[in-house]
Amino acid sequence: MSTLLLACGRALLSLFKPGILWHLLWPTLLSALVWVTLGAIFIGDLSEAVRGLLPGIPLVGGWFAQGSSVASHTAGGVFYLLLWLLTLPLIYVTALLLIATIALPAMLERVGEREYPELERRAGGSQWGSAATSIKAALLFVVPFVLCLPLWFIPGAGLVITVLLSARLNRTCFAYDALMHHADAIELERVPREHASQLNMLALGGGLLALVPVINLLAPALSGLCFVHYLLETLRRERQRPLRDISIDAGGMAVLPRDGQ
Repeated sequence: MSTLLLACGRALLSLFKPGILWHLLWPTLLSALVWVTLGAIFIGDLSEAVRGLLPGIPLVGGWFAQGSSVASHTAGGVFYLLLWLLTLPLIYVTALLLIATIALPAMLERVGEREYPELERRAGGSQWGSAATSIKAALLFVVPFVLCLPLWFIPGAGLVITVLLSARLNRTCFAYDALMHHADAIELERVPREHASQLNMLALGGGLLALVPVINLLAPALSGLCFVHYLLETLRRERQRPLRDISIDAGGMAVLPRDGQ
């Protein structure tokens, strides 16, 4: 837990250092501009199209017939509002993918040089690996998100779904990117697995921040920096441990005691 809190504190400090904030903020601003523009162009027409389809729905279509304009306008208004609400997670996931694939790897260079200069770079990951991980994470977000759309009509369900899917998106993207330059191939796979509970806490925190107005502009960047500091600090501590602290599991793999053990 001490490493977790240390990582969050360092992430806040890194966020406001010269050259860091803007480089991690522009993906969110660009994403918001794109999705708000698309919403302004298409959402009105989509809601009207749905209103036109409502009378054809079996059993309940009669409620939305021309003579029932109140029900028709109400349904159209609800759908209009729902579409605008859906732009929020779309903005977040687009911004996070831009940060994970473009902004964070560039900022990792600066953070690593300034705060972890003694940590050897073993280049276990690659930009191609980062891109593949981001695509996988996007699919793991978009597919369940679309399948769960009917649940948004349950009060509060949309928020819970968005937070949980955003947390998984954070976890999948940032765990790889944070270690890709400094960890070797084995460490890149092992370290996130052994510290899964702490990383899940960071990911969930990032998902919750995405719901807070104004702060959500910084949520993807702050979440990424928390992963960077937590994993690089964890990697540094593990490499500094003497060999006598390392045990071998039944499969012949090295096992390091976790933080606090």
